Amino acid sequence: MSNHPDAQAFKKNAAEILAGLQGRTLSAKDRLAIPPQEMPVQDPQVRCRNMGEVAVGYCEEQARLEALRCLQCKTAPCVASCPVRIDIPGFIAKTAEGSFGEALAIVRGSNLFPAICGRVCPQEVQCQSTCTVGRSLKSLEKAVSIGRLERFVADFQRACGGEDAPALPRATGKRVAVVGSGPAGLAAAADLAKAGHSVTVFEGFHKPGGVMVYGIPEFRLPKEIVGGEIEMLKKLGVTIQLNFLVGRTRALKDLFRKDGFDAVFVGTGAGLPKFMDIPGENMVGVLSANEYLTRSNLMKAYDTEHADTPIFRARRIAVLGGGNVAMDAARTALRMGAEKVYVVYRRTEKEMPARAEEVAHAREEGVEFHFLENAKRVLGDEKSRVTGMECFSYTLGEPDASGRRSPVVVEGSEHVLDVDAVIVAIGNESAPLLPQTNPDLAVTKRGNIVVDEAGKTSLDRVYAGGDIVLGAATVILAMGEGRRAAASINKLLAGA
Repeated sequence: MSNHPDAQAFKKNAAEILAGLQGRTLSAKDRLAIPPQEMPVQDPQVRCRNMGEVAVGYCEEQARLEALRCLQCKTAPCVASCPVRIDIPGFIAKTAEGSFGEALAIVRGSNLFPAICGRVCPQEVQCQSTCTVGRSLKSLEKAVSIGRLERFVADFQRACGGEDAPALPRATGKRVAVVGSGPAGLAAAADLAKAGHSVTVFEGFHKPGGVMVYGIPEFRLPKEIVGGEIEMLKKLGVTIQLNFLVGRTRALKDLFRKDGFDAVFVGTGAGLPKFMDIPGENMVGVLSANEYLTRSNLMKAYDTEHADTPIFRARRIAVLGGGNVAMDAARTALRMGAEKVYVVYRRTEKEMPARAEEVAHAREEGVEFHFLENAKRVLGDEKSRVTGMECFSYTLGEPDASGRRSPVVVEGSEHVLDVDAVIVAIGNESAPLLPQTNPDLAVTKRGNIVVDEAGKTSLDRVYAGGDIVLGAATVILAMGEGRRAAASINKLLAGA
């Protein structure tokens, strides 16, 4: 099943260790001696040509054993490092004893979307980065796998037939509009609905989920998982109106004036792709990662038997960038049939913002990395079709404002990479529509909406959060922003 021992071997090994621990009161030393549980995955040579989820998920025995590694320390630094402040020791303790439903209930108290966050959030630089176990073992890689356990309890409950509909709170009579159904918008909608407000989410696309459905590939986040989590939101009474573009279908101010909403949360994300601004970038075969992934993920272009969406197919593809989006685009390109995929990044692997796990998976699948290189220009034939990419080589100089060492061009280092497509994955900018149609809405030079500590914008009763405020960030950070703004809206409406 994978290049590691298969899932059954993991299950057997975990069961044997659990049997040896049964009936014992575990000391901290005992817990630190329990081996970290490895995630079963598809074999790289198999998965690089299918869209099935790469990580198979823990079995019950693995989940319980991994949970027993938690020291249940009183300071709980992991909670402070979680953007949505999940009671991590609480849900892990319930997981260790096999009370998976209770564990999930604890997680859902802070995060309505554990099956999503357990898969795509960078736990290694958030909750797991401060884990006492990892620090005690002097290896953050040996921290308790909080994200995998979060995923497990959500998946286990779904496999058992799902969850009961949550009890609906007493209605307040207040109405809130949420613009955008990405992570920030959905998290805000959940907290607002729990407070008893009538919530309507307006989504411009034909499917809800934002970046979780158009940006993150099926092999990392199956869309049935996203759909299942959104169904939980609907059980709270949230209405989702699709194909509705606030700013075009309806002006932002008309949500108050014509539709009678009492407050608005804006979570429209960062969906405007950036380009390199180099010669040849208008060639046939140069794509933004945003478009490429949207065609594959949202429009299902990979499913040629059932979808008619066209997608550019190429033999040799260069992906420019070093973040998670670049990894997603490169790995998708392999699955779309490319023979060679190169990730071209102007710094070294150490400086890459992508998750280490995603980089490792990409390398296992055959993606080749060209570090300390970047595009100078795109080359093409007489029909303006990509035939190659001329690159510079770089060295690293002094740190820039972000703390990373600045890339410096090596003079005379020009060389050509033989490719017939280039995917640009160097980041996205904030969606410009609402700032353009609302001149009184304060934004930064980069187009991000300006908010105060409560998440309030310069417009009365309008709040914002997520990538439209932060710039391109992570799912869980966007959710944290949505929850913060929702708390402020709840406070506002309670006094109205």
